[in-house]
Amino acid sequence: MNDELKRLDPDQIRVINESVALGEELVSNHFKMSVNEWLRLRYDIKTLANLAGEEIIHGPFAQVIRYEGKRPDRQLGSATYDFYKICLQDHAILDALKGMPELALSPFSLYIITHELIHIVRFCKFLQRFDASPEERMREEARVHAATHEILSAAPVTEMAPVFKFYDEWRRPIDRLN
Repeated sequence: MNDELKRLDPDQIRVINESVALGEELVSNHFKMSVNEWLRLRYDIKTLANLAGEEIIHGPFAQVIRYEGKRPDRQLGSATYDFYKICLQDHAILDALKGMPELALSPFSLYIITHELIHIVRFCKFLQRFDASPEERMREEARVHAATHEILSAAPVTEMAPVFKFYDEWRRPIDRLN
């Protein structure tokens, strides 16, 4: 299935890698996390080329999947830990860029990655449950979009205005949940 979907090319992957590095720095600074605290987060970020079929979705630009990890030398259930995987959906990102020429890959991918990293930090700090109700997930999305906007507004990143405009509705109150 993922053979027929559009994938990021090597130059675009370089842009994604730069966005990951900057996003990690900005999010760790925002949450005032030490290097050791940040390194304790267990996550990975993958593009379409490295996703399993069940990790590919249509619509969103990325998703966070929680897996249960366990070191091979540990047998006890108490040795398990949460491992998060940010699954970037190349095809959705590329379609958005094609449909909205005012968006550039670098700021757009930085927003997406920063957003997903905030989710992971909030899960790991127990600020939000991963298995929340649909209503709570919608409220959490609004909170994370607000935090993403706050973090990236203070960052020296060019071409963010079209990205902020694209996500503007997520920073408004979600009346439909009341």
